[in-house]
Amino acid sequence: MSSTKSWIVTLLLCIFLGELGIHRFYAGKVGTGLLYLFTGGLFGIGWILDIIWIVLKKFTDNNGYFIAD
Repeated sequence: MSSTKSWIVTLLLCIFLGELGIHRFYAGKVGTGLLYLFTGGLFGIGWILDIIWIVLKKFTDNNGYFIAD
């Protein structure tokens, strides 16, 4: 099953605001969103990995559904 969140919105949020974890807040992952906010996207490493996961359409929302249009 697929998420109701938009794949392109998630990708754009991650690319431009990923260091602040905004894409994770959008996906409903508030805990990790706060972690990214206070650590600069896990020091940039988590941010880059999230971009890869989103492009490969393997990134999930807070319910475990893949964000893929």
